[in-house]
Amino acid sequence: MANEVKRTLKTRHLSMIALGGTIGTGLFVASGSAISQAGPGGALVAYIGIGLMVYFLMTSLGEMATCLPVSGSFATYSTKFVDPAFGFAMGWNYWINWAITLAVDISTAAIIMQYWFPHVPNYIFSLCALIIVFVINVLSVSSFGETEYWMALIKVIAVLAFLSVGVLTIVGIIGGHAVFLENFHYKEAPFVGGIPAIVSVFIVAGFSFQGTELVGITAGETENPTKSIPKAINQVFWRILLFYVLSIFIIACLIPYTSGSLLGSEASDIATSPFTLVFKRAGFSLAASVMNAVILTSVISSANSGLYAATRMLFAMSKAGDAPKVMGLVNGHGIPVFSLLATTFVGLLTFATSFYGQKIYLFLINAVGITGFITWFGIGIAHYRFRRALKVQNIDNSKLIYKAKWFPIGPLLTVIICLIITIGQDIDAFKNFNVVDILTTYGAVILFAILFLGYKLKNKSRLVALKEIDLSKIKLK
Repeated sequence: MANEVKRTLKTRHLSMIALGGTIGTGLFVASGSAISQAGPGGALVAYIGIGLMVYFLMTSLGEMATCLPVSGSFATYSTKFVDPAFGFAMGWNYWINWAITLAVDISTAAIIMQYWFPHVPNYIFSLCALIIVFVINVLSVSSFGETEYWMALIKVIAVLAFLSVGVLTIVGIIGGHAVFLENFHYKEAPFVGGIPAIVSVFIVAGFSFQGTELVGITAGETENPTKSIPKAINQVFWRILLFYVLSIFIIACLIPYTSGSLLGSEASDIATSPFTLVFKRAGFSLAASVMNAVILTSVISSANSGLYAATRMLFAMSKAGDAPKVMGLVNGHGIPVFSLLATTFVGLLTFATSFYGQKIYLFLINAVGITGFITWFGIGIAHYRFRRALKVQNIDNSKLIYKAKWFPIGPLLTVIICLIITIGQDIDAFKNFNVVDILTTYGAVILFAILFLGYKLKNKSRLVALKEIDLSKIKLK
């Protein structure tokens, strides 16, 4: 057993992971619920707002990942630039999130397979999905990169086909008469439910973008991070504009916000996918089967990425002394096998609770629902302090290989929006002091606080002074 991962991910792997890696059921299915809740205008405002935040967030992460490309990514940055307790909580929080999300993904894959094989027990498909992603991850990091490349490519092609068909349908070339912006003036459109509805859709939009930070995790195994990461980050803007904002616009143009089909957000009913509805309207009768296959690809891709991200985070924490040492060992192919096995086991254990305790399972899923926003919040804090440390230590930021856009607007915007969304998840739970709802909704926040305070009390850690932040190992021009 060795103790170092291998840098074998190529630029094309990173570029495609950045371009299509996080496109999933959030866009293919749940985007419809955003339009139904806030109307076409409200949904667009929410997706554009979160999209801008995510773009700035990714430039922040890109700047740090180019200077210090490590598998621990934002957990490592939080330790070095903020507080070891903050980094400890960020790492474990992220690992737990993806380990449980892995269980959700393999469960969803089984539900989708029921579309074609309704009489086969769900758990068989779930176990098959888990075995597939485990094998992909245990072979080599190249097998992970190659699989994600082709799965992301399938999703990108599906979205581009949707955009083309959607535009042709809007102008009336296919699917009947032209509709243009009719649905933006239908009944209460374009904005339905006012500001509260838009804020609620910010949460839906945020979940659609989660996983974007995976590019930072891959930095530790990239052949040429100083070239690959900036290229991948620059593509995030176009992905947001084309794949999210333009897709929402087309759906809003073609499907009224009052349509009952938009209300569903479960992959179990493929008819609720607004993508399917648009394809059907254009006259493509096989749309349901095709979109089902694409969504299955998305779910497998998410499980694959989740297993990879959680494994690397556990590996990095072990190297930092925040997890058992055995988790830091890698095999001859550069795979942290024990971290991979531990993550797979937790995912399988979480999945098993769905048979023996559905309430426990649902609690776990809901409890980690806002973990992504906590991660983004941490990235914003770490980047802000990184830049402040550069200034205090008289290091010219023009020497950075890649510079984040519009600093300090990016990290500050990220921190503020993440705080608003996290706190605003379920205000009524506090008003009514419903303990169950508070624990369920804010479980991830409570867990983060326990991890942070527990480490701080045990190790007496403190906020790292800006002049004491170690910048000796960062890569500059």
